[in-house]
Amino acid sequence: MRAALYDRYGPPEVLYVGRVPTPAPGPGEVLVKVGAASVNGGELTGRAGRLRVVTERAGGGWPRRVGIDFAGEVADLGGGAGGGWRVGDRVWGVLPASLLARGCAAEYVAVPADRIAPAPAGLDVVEAAALPAVGTTVITALRDKAGLAAGERLLVRGAAGGVGSAAVQLGRAYGAHVTALAGAHNLDFVRELGADEALDRRAVAPGDLGRFDVVLDTVGTGLAAWRRLLIRRGRMVTVSVDPDHLLASLGYIAASTVFGRRRVRFFRGDPGGELLAELTRLVQDGALRPVVDTVYPLADIAKAHAALEAGGVRGKLVVLMA
Repeated sequence: MRAALYDRYGPPEVLYVGRVPTPAPGPGEVLVKVGAASVNGGELTGRAGRLRVVTERAGGGWPRRVGIDFAGEVADLGGGAGGGWRVGDRVWGVLPASLLARGCAAEYVAVPADRIAPAPAGLDVVEAAALPAVGTTVITALRDKAGLAAGERLLVRGAAGGVGSAAVQLGRAYGAHVTALAGAHNLDFVRELGADEALDRRAVAPGDLGRFDVVLDTVGTGLAAWRRLLIRRGRMVTVSVDPDHLLASLGYIAASTVFGRRRVRFFRGDPGGELLAELTRLVQDGALRPVVDTVYPLADIAKAHAALEAGGVRGKLVVLMA
């Protein structure tokens, strides 16, 4: 099968499309024919070698693969695969952290049967591929880690990106007052997603913004300044850390959980089937819609990575396999 590969750490240009054996589903696994996959920020830092302490532990050898979340259809079933899946079922999913070395920017991927869910009716394969990773991340961040409640004030930093655009929508669906920080050219866009206030990130400083019950940070830099915006029992969740100051960022987060009432929460997304099923429900109920900036063919995987690195992406970049 065709798959996106790289033989060394480096810039987007190290990526290429090569041929690798088509996987066979193991016990309890489902083989998915991938229709599309999205590009996520963690893949960029992994490919560049900036988190090699993590990626080396994941193993897999060379060449390495990319791709975290996907949409497609069931192609085959391994022995004992539960869930009642049948060949041809439309599904979406996120690779477990332990299997990221497999990569889903490929024509096929084998995943545990309990790590996929039915793709929402009404979404095509490109739209579906844009949501699994960011959608489950935002549900975990706002519902589980922050406990966001109706009537609370939520600040979303990086509101026009993949995670941010989902956070604005779900924050509104959960009944919060949503303040969105984004580039000046994206302010109308985040208002259309449901933001009550949209502010130019370059025109305001943290001290200009008032107080919030919850801050969702998708950037990972300057955490201390944003944490100071929390009320006494406020909660801050960051889904990114500064890769140039990784140890310092993680140390600050750890210290806040021990010494501070205004705690910073960080987590590594590893959603199971139940969380994906909740995401399906939210989409079908109209609480969340996919936002796709650009679609690339698999042959242009390097261009997709370069575009995300360049910034300014609205929502998600999606790679189409066919």
